[in-house]
Amino acid sequence: MPRFQYEGRDRKRVRRGTIQADTKRDAVMKLRDQGVRVLDLTELPETTLTKEISFGKPVKRAQLIMFLQQFSTLLRAGVTIVDAINILSQQVESKPFRRILTEIDADLRSGSSLSDSMAKHPKAFEPLTLNMIAAGEASGNIDDALDRLAVHYEKSFATRQKVTSAMVYPVVVLVLAAGVVIFLLTTIIPMFVDMFESLDAELPPITLFVLGASDFMRHYWYILIGLVLLIVLGIYMMYRNPQGKYMMDTLLLRIPLIGDLMKKSTLATMTRTLSSLFTSSVPIIQAVAMVERVVDNEVIKRVLRQSRDQLQKGNSIAGPMTGHWAFPPLIPHMIAIGEQTGSLDKMLAKVADFYEKEVDASTERLKSLIEPLMMIFLAVIVGTIVLAIMVPMFSMYEQVG
Repeated sequence: MPRFQYEGRDRKRVRRGTIQADTKRDAVMKLRDQGVRVLDLTELPETTLTKEISFGKPVKRAQLIMFLQQFSTLLRAGVTIVDAINILSQQVESKPFRRILTEIDADLRSGSSLSDSMAKHPKAFEPLTLNMIAAGEASGNIDDALDRLAVHYEKSFATRQKVTSAMVYPVVVLVLAAGVVIFLLTTIIPMFVDMFESLDAELPPITLFVLGASDFMRHYWYILIGLVLLIVLGIYMMYRNPQGKYMMDTLLLRIPLIGDLMKKSTLATMTRTLSSLFTSSVPIIQAVAMVERVVDNEVIKRVLRQSRDQLQKGNSIAGPMTGHWAFPPLIPHMIAIGEQTGSLDKMLAKVADFYEKEVDASTERLKSLIEPLMMIFLAVIVGTIVLAIMVPMFSMYEQVG
């Protein structure tokens, strides 16, 4: 919470000190309640000890959706914007979000517009939110704009969660498989080395391979860690470079099964965002530029950039999408119909609905395929190690018999 240094006067003497409050206005009110008339008030800079530590965005997606829904409900009930913000600032659980809403409340009371007040907090409110609220202010339908934003973020969030859950399962299985293999190679296999060396018979190739892998893992493990770090660093550096990111995103979209799911998810986000912006009467060139920032895939982003260039020349937005390998024919076809009929927002909403359903179906298919594949993969790896131990032991028992 911000700290303020004050100088004031009560009935007896001049008082100086510091006080904690969300805003200057709150600090003045607190001091007034203590019988102090403020003469000077200065906000102190945050230090490492006083600054609250927060990771990621100050407003989580679920919190933003809830805020938009409640904000819209209050406005529809006849509550003023200022009072609605004040009410919501008192009931949100997140301290960073509460502080942001308190500052917005103070700005509103000083005469600022809602969109301008929110624009001072870019980490909490994206350009999409600001533009749609500004459009709502211009049309006098802020409650409708808030409803559309809540629906947009809710559907986008649900789509992203489904894709994330589909990706998490194979990663967890691979990590478990790596842990099991490392445990077997570094702990179990060395117990049998002396016994195998005492055998006069020649060890089978599978046993020699596993013993070699065990020896490498125990003595040269740092090479594997270095290799993993190099791969991670290489991917990070590729994504830092625009051309490298384009190559990585192209590869990602072309991976069987996973690439198809990622493409449908990205297209659903793109069409849903465009539809929401067009519904809010945001100018088409500005809307496409905003979607460029929302979409994370560089392949789709470059096509949108080309579409924006074509729009500035007076051509159709669908031109660069037609025939492009990342865009199914459905999208430019529906856009063309929307442009001809003047219902581009509705056509894009239908496309978004379609691809959101496709993401659901693709996620279920991917899960049903990955689960048995991961089990087979894990069984083959562990089975190979077990077989490498058992084959020489059977040979030894036969010699003893």
